[in-house]
Amino acid sequence: MNDDHATDPATEAFVAHRNLLFTVAYEMLGSAADAEDVLQETWLRWVGVAPGQVRDQRAYLVRITTRQSLNRLRALSRRKETYVGPWLPEPVLTAPDVADDVELAESVSMALMLVLETLSPTERAVFVLREVFDVDYDEIAAAVDKSPAAVRQIAHRARRHVDARRPRAAVSANETRAALESFRRALETGDLQGLLDVLAPEVVLMSDGGGVKQAARRPVVGADKVARFIIGGSGKATGVLTVGPTVVNGNPALVLRLDGEIDGVLAPRVENARITGLYYVRNPAKLTRVESETPLTLR
Repeated sequence: MNDDHATDPATEAFVAHRNLLFTVAYEMLGSAADAEDVLQETWLRWVGVAPGQVRDQRAYLVRITTRQSLNRLRALSRRKETYVGPWLPEPVLTAPDVADDVELAESVSMALMLVLETLSPTERAVFVLREVFDVDYDEIAAAVDKSPAAVRQIAHRARRHVDARRPRAAVSANETRAALESFRRALETGDLQGLLDVLAPEVVLMSDGGGVKQAARRPVVGADKVARFIIGGSGKATGVLTVGPTVVNGNPALVLRLDGEIDGVLAPRVENARITGLYYVRNPAKLTRVESETPLTLR
């Protein structure tokens, strides 16, 4: 950015709120690439607005981002109908301190974002803006072209839907790290019993290969089936498999590499010190940011 842009009020306002706008778009879309496209569209509309017309720059930018995200979300819904196998959100690297903000970490977790996938586009927008960013109802109403009264009803319905499906309690980053470390040791040594010890009996594994990489076409359910699927898959690796810690979507996770090249990202859901959900993203198109991007702070 050159010196002229650095002193431009429109640019300064956009940069000041960029992480917030990205997080709004990402939580609505589940795709970092699409969120970046939405930010570009938001910028193009923002620079066309006369500064004197805007009283609250943050609210105005969030409104533009929400509207652009809604437009893209409806198009994405059609794309997902033809997706090969389970669809998982694109993992994004996040700064380690995000994991210490339990509320924010849960809001961008794989587990909750999959729950958000079950909402309608408008419900998802209202939930994200209200529950995650505490935007007032009048501002949300302006963003989604509904009355404040309608938005209150939508928020209540969406909250009830999410609460019925979200993890029962927030888990600390340390508890997740401990469960992941046990999982990693068992995976690296091929210890079937070690995996069974850290997996909850009702654990569900979802893997996303996007039709490009091998992955289970349906969720794998139950500790024994999941453990054997994991051990069997690692045994078929055609190179040297290494497993290392990372932080994605605000939570501790693992990055798996074959001969040094990233093969996938494995994000867990942990409850009562055991893993109840595993989300394994192998689709190469969803891994480019994990390999190359600077961790996000999100807010």
